[in-house]
Amino acid sequence: MFRVFEKINNGEVYVIAEMSANHGGSIENALEIVRQAAKAGADCLKIQTYTADSITIDCDSEDFQIHGGLWDGYKLYDLYTDAETPYEWQARIKEECEKCGMDFLSTPFDNAAVDFLEDIGCEAYKIASFELVDIPLIEYAASKGKPIIMSCGMASVDEIQDAVDACKRMGNDQIVLLKCCSEYPANWKDMHIANIPDMINRFGVKVGLSDHSAGNIASVVAVSMGACVIEKHVKLEGVESADSEFSMSMDDFADMVKAVRDAKLISGNVQYGPTEGEQGNLKFRRSLFAVKDINIGEEITTENVRSIRPSSGIRPKYLKTMLGRKAKFNLKTGQPITQEFYDELW
Repeated sequence: MFRVFEKINNGEVYVIAEMSANHGGSIENALEIVRQAAKAGADCLKIQTYTADSITIDCDSEDFQIHGGLWDGYKLYDLYTDAETPYEWQARIKEECEKCGMDFLSTPFDNAAVDFLEDIGCEAYKIASFELVDIPLIEYAASKGKPIIMSCGMASVDEIQDAVDACKRMGNDQIVLLKCCSEYPANWKDMHIANIPDMINRFGVKVGLSDHSAGNIASVVAVSMGACVIEKHVKLEGVESADSEFSMSMDDFADMVKAVRDAKLISGNVQYGPTEGEQGNLKFRRSLFAVKDINIGEEITTENVRSIRPSSGIRPKYLKTMLGRKAKFNLKTGQPITQEFYDELW
């Protein structure tokens, strides 16, 4: 069973390791990524299910050329040919995930990919940022009645709402949205993690982060602002691919997993009053004490009663009303001002 909502509802962060093209064309690399991601503490390993023909066409016209950025000089068809994860590997990758105790997740890019993933028992679907506007694809994936995790890079409020509505039209409200900046790598100033609490309130679903930025700081900040899912590209050292430049090494990924789990622990829940660990320190709060001997009939002043530590006396807020009153019984230096002493002043 896909555990994303089980983890979230238990107050945990669900961490997805994204393999993408980082297998570098080798199934052994792919399986090693699974094993190392599990060892690093990931809850889920994600791949992508497409062929170059299912995502674009083999065309040399200018529309299909990439200029600038990480993939400068590529033709779309050639990029996706290099980056794809062969369909014949995917059941084996899923099997390795199960063996390692991780969930398996994939991003389908057309209806045929959804059908293929259904055949191998995929228990959830991821929608990529670039496909968030493909409402027919979202409807088809959502119609399978399984959790839908959707990245929202580049998306306007209306586009996100359209995608959420598409799932709900199919009777599927098992939705997680991922705040995402679709830059590779993403610039910190463009991350806008502040969107996360707004997305939670605006769309009424669980929200996480698909993090393409360097390091783990964005993921930690996201968790502190309410993100319950973190997705990060991971790679093996020494394996080059179309995605390796903005992907995280396994050692760094393990550090990130710990950091986001610690961030969740630190964020905690809304709670006022002393924690269990603070209970023992309540005695060191300030309260009112006699700091000189006070005899019956003597006036209470700031010279003989002060707010000091510890907390054996009454709260300091009562001092103002006591000043100028006459003591009704004796107190020695170092005795706390009790509620009884206070009540007798009137």
